[in-house]
Amino acid sequence: MGTLFYGAGRIPVIIEDVTLAHLKALVTSKQRRNEGLLVSWTDSQDVGSGRSSVWLHPMCDLHYKFEGSRPPQLDQAILEEMSREASQARGVEISGATLAHPPGRR
Repeated sequence: MGTLFYGAGRIPVIIEDVTLAHLKALVTSKQRRNEGLLVSWTDSQDVGSGRSSVWLHPMCDLHYKFEGSRPPQLDQAILEEMSREASQARGVEISGATLAHPPGRR
């Protein structure tokens, strides 16, 4: 499992390495074009259930931390689907992601 650290507060979002690699490729591509995107997921019971979303924009502070030492193989079909989702109002839906420590619950 990898971690996406979001924003100046470095909020940790735990995401499976392969999914995180695809998200990194998508976000990098969008940010190079000065575009933002919405990323959402369903929270696990461990963090109180519910849903979470973050707006990733070109000036957003992001840090990708992968558990594995080898970069995962990227699947072009997954990248294309994520790109389609990113251009819709609902944004990209990530399954299996969760906040490591929800804000205010450390």
